[in-house]
Amino acid sequence: MDLGLRDRVYLVTGGSRGLGFAAAQALVADGARVLLSAPHEATASSAAARLAQDAAADVAAWVIADNADPSHPWPAHRGGQGPFRRRLDGALISVGGSPSGTVAATTDEAWRSAFESVFLGAVRLARVLAADLDGVGDGGAVGGALTGAGGSIVFVLASSVRVPLAELAISNGLFPGLAGVVKTLAGELGPAGIRINGLLPVRIATDRVRELDALRGDPDEVRARLSEHIPLRRYGEPEEFGRAAAFVLSPAASYITGAMIPVDGGAISSI
Repeated sequence: MDLGLRDRVYLVTGGSRGLGFAAAQALVADGARVLLSAPHEATASSAAARLAQDAAADVAAWVIADNADPSHPWPAHRGGQGPFRRRLDGALISVGGSPSGTVAATTDEAWRSAFESVFLGAVRLARVLAADLDGVGDGGAVGGALTGAGGSIVFVLASSVRVPLAELAISNGLFPGLAGVVKTLAGELGPAGIRINGLLPVRIATDRVRELDALRGDPDEVRARLSEHIPLRRYGEPEEFGRAAAFVLSPAASYITGAMIPVDGGAISSI
């Protein structure tokens, strides 16, 4: 299946590792170019170099940015190199995690800090990028129907959108709100042809998830135990998430907007 990604340009925040890097790999493999956004130069430049190893030149550029920093001169792609300066077809916004804790034990300051970084940073970036996507083509026709003018924005959220998680009060409070923002933006931006969706990854085998498992004991034993609660009886691989992200970002998903799409092996039990 041709996703229609060739020569399109996508911003991938948090793109130097984990789920963001997996999505960037899938985009590049299908012919897209990516601009990786990360807070540290060393990791961002290294990730871009890794993407370029097995592909043509100029498939990846990078920019130093922090979603939570309101002073950053978004849109970040204007800080990219060469052809990345003038084109943007979509963005993967990695919202990031939140600290653990119960409602009773979480301080006002922790709530404020998480709201600024997890919630407001993502909303601000989507708002700014949407202004640039208005008028950039999803291009072409599918089944004889014009696909629309805009582009595609995908938020990487969490299963707390659907099911509250123990000891993660901030995630339970903020992520359903972000899902509401995605749904609202889908209505606001749809007339311009801009699609916006959310992905809900659960137990994808990134280095970060292994680190979290290690806090519970032997990471291999924890992985085996938690896999028993997943219908597919295993963790997902980063590449599986990356392919899902690339599809939702691509013109092949031209009639999907306002959706919360689990990438979870069936782990989220709610409808």
